Parts: sequence; C-alpha cells; structure tokens
Amino acid sequence: MIENKEAFDLQAYLTKGVEQVVADALKATLRDPRESAFLLKFAAASRAASKKRREAEDAGEHIPSYLIASITSACNLHCAGCYSRCNKATVDSEPVQQLSDEEWLRVFDEADDMGISFILLAGGEPLLRRGVIEAAGKKPNILFPILTNGTFIDKRYFEIFDRCRNLVPVMSIEGEREATDARRGRGVYDRLIANMDEFHRRGLLFGASVTVTTENLREVSSEAFLKKLSDRGCRLVIFVEFVPVTEEAKELAPGDEEREFLRAEIARLREEHPEMVYISFPGDEKESGGCVAAGRGFFHINSHGGAEPCPFSPYSDVNIRSISLREAMHSPLFTALRSGDILLDDHEGGCVLYEKRAQVEALLAGK
Repeated sequence: MIENKEAFDLQAYLTKGVEQVVADALKATLRDPRESAFLLKFAAASRAASKKRREAEDAGEHIPSYLIASITSACNLHCAGCYSRCNKATVDSEPVQQLSDEEWLRVFDEADDMGISFILLAGGEPLLRRGVIEAAGKKPNILFPILTNGTFIDKRYFEIFDRCRNLVPVMSIEGEREATDARRGRGVYDRLIANMDEFHRRGLLFGASVTVTTENLREVSSEAFLKKLSDRGCRLVIFVEFVPVTEEAKELAPGDEEREFLRAEIARLREEHPEMVYISFPGDEKESGGCVAAGRGFFHINSHGGAEPCPFSPYSDVNIRSISLREAMHSPLFTALRSGDILLDDHEGGCVLYEKRAQVEALLAGK
C-alpha cells in the first residue's frame, strides 16, 4: 500500500518529468538520424513503462521512475570533497563481495518489469565494470546515463556506446581547466575534452555532469561554458548540488540564493537552448512535495546490493541479493521514511536526509 498519500499526484509529476526528458532529448538529436530513431523507440517504451506505473498506482503501489545503481566501490581518482570517499563508500581497489554482472542484470530485468525508465549508473567509477555496462546495453527499454570521470573511455567503450544507444556516458567536469583539474587532478580536463571531440566525431550522444558549488556556480551556468559543451556535441547537462559531508566543506554548499539562481538559469536555458537537456539534482524539492528519495521518486542500490534511500544517505536494512527489487522498495526503512515527515521537512537545503541523518539512523535502529 502507498504510505502517506501525497496531496498532489506524485506519479503524474514523475511521469511528466520522464516525458519531458525524452521530448527534450529528441529535440537535441534531431540532426542525428540514428540517435533520433533510438529515442523514438525509447519514447514508446517509456510510455509503456508509465502505463505500468500508473496501473500499479491505481492498485495501491507506488513505483518510482528512476533508480541509482552504484555498480562499483572502486575509483582511480581522489576528487576534492567527494562525498562517497568521505562516507568510505569509495576506495582505491575493487572490494570483494560486490554484486556480479549477472546479479546486476537481474536487477535491470526486474526494473524493466516494474516500469522503471531510467537507471543512473554510478560508482566509484562505473566504467571499471565493463561487464555490467554490457549487461545494461541489453535492456533497450531503460535509458542508462553513466556518471563517469571519463578516464577509462577507450576504443572498445566507444564501440559499445555506438552499438548500445541506451547507454549515455555523462562525464564529470567542474568548469574550465583550472576548476576541473583543481578538483579532479591534473590533465583530467584535457582528457575530457578529447573524449567529447571523439564522441562528436562519431556522432554519439553524451552528457556532462557538474558538481555545483558556491565557487563555480556562475562559471558552470554561464553561456560561454555551456556553449563550449554544446559546440562539442554535448546534449545533456546534469547539475548536481554539492552536499558537504564534513564541517570544513559546508561553505561550498549552495544556499537558498544560489539554488534560486540556478533554478532560474535552468528554466531560461531550457527555453532558449533546446539543443541540450538540463537536469538539476536534487533540484527544487518544493515542486515535488519534498525529497523524492527512499522510493518516492528513486532509490539507490550500492555496489554490495544494499538498498539505500539515496547515495547521500547510505543506510540500508535489506539487500537485493536475498530479496527482489520490488520487495526492497518496501523495506522497513523506506516504508518508515515515506510514511513519516522527514522527507517533507523543511531543511537548510541540498539534502534533507543528510541533514537529518540522526533521525534516519534512529529509524534504522527501530527507535
């Protein structure tokens, strides 16, 4: 059953969001016949998925549109302020007991059956798991944005992306060379630009992900920066608000003024530059009736199979190794979060679950 039925139609809100992303993506790829052909097929698949979710909603079960899957805990970079390393969710080498390629394919199969349309592949560095990427390529009804640092994209990956158009690499960039290399390491910016030029040459869809801080907000939302991305063929930009996981980093987190500026800029960009898709995460929670984590709009599966409310809220009481994806969505922790007030509470901004982590920990402990 649906816990704490929202005053507005959340399923309609999420479905509209899916349809808008697909419509924007079609506009952005009109000059690429192969990409447009794939997106037209995906548009039909997303409508069928929306129908599945609506039928489930009418039967008393809410199915989210999105899923975030951190398919590895390993990463080769040490980006300044990385929340995943601070939470010890990311390490240098591949840990043992992570989900296998076959287990991830089962997750993707179940997500397809449930009507989930988007699965964001994250990490660590997801391109370290080539087998999982290839498994995702077998699920054309689901669009897989791949949040990557871009340093492992090679000739074989270019061939995979050409063959499997539902895989969309989204490379992390922090602005121009100085800002990107300061956070990610010397030479990373040049590698990203070279990748973009090769994607453009091959006519492949790709995107960029920007961690928005108080230091780079104006630069990464500027016409000059975004035009450089567009001219290189970038068709998707995801703005991710920086979430501090240490007291020292709090000053980098966007406040109300910065978030309002970004919201207005994204609205303007969508109107004036339809050649690119613009997404903000977590975005304006007020428009969606609160945080959409814990299965309201999405949830997170970590590399070991733990179902978590959100990557910024790494708490889990179930593992998809022993239960189905649908059962994980109704875990005691998720149920308590959706039926309580935490997701709907006012907060300083960024991530309500991180800000109220003591309350989440109390729920996990059954208090």
